[in-house]
Amino acid sequence: MFYTVKIPAWITKIYPSRIWKIDTKDKKLYLTFDDGPHPTITSFVLDELKKKNARATFFCIGKNVQLYPDVYARILNEGHAVGNHTQDHLDGWKTKDSEYLDNIAIAKKYIDSSLFRPPYGKITRFQQKQLSAPRFKMQTIMWTILSGDFDEKVSPEQCVRNVLLNGNEGSIIVFHDSEKAKLKLEFSLGKVLDYFGSKGYAFEKISI
Repeated sequence: MFYTVKIPAWITKIYPSRIWKIDTKDKKLYLTFDDGPHPTITSFVLDELKKKNARATFFCIGKNVQLYPDVYARILNEGHAVGNHTQDHLDGWKTKDSEYLDNIAIAKKYIDSSLFRPPYGKITRFQQKQLSAPRFKMQTIMWTILSGDFDEKVSPEQCVRNVLLNGNEGSIIVFHDSEKAKLKLEFSLGKVLDYFGSKGYAFEKISI
């Protein structure tokens, strides 16, 4: 599995219409959590965020919102933002355009948001163009930093370092509130909140 922890500048220039970082000079960071909601893992994340008065953005899978509506409601009730992550976690590069867009439309019934993040970060130019059209009116949110919590080869300690060494003003940081990421997320999240909090950073939700 190849990926870069911090997104290279040349990629952001190739896809300038996608949001890779929030334009701000203030000491603000944007934590995001993909693949939930999950009954226990998302609840853990919400508990940790609440302790630090932090806000975040949860890119939810539609079928998980259907399964755990109470957890989804808690995300919203506690002041966080949500985004669409498709109904079934589809790979845009491997899925027919019509099927992919219809899957997003299904998720949109359960996730009221203009924010979209493609699973695996894989979406074609055509698919993205359709998302910005009147049918969807959605903005594609990518990231600045991947924590690596999804990668079995990355240790919990490295996951923390990935974020601490690369985060700065406006960074969009990816974690996952999923079974696969559970141990690394539990190890990392509090440390990330504490470290940047001690540096005077605030954690905000994405609002575009």
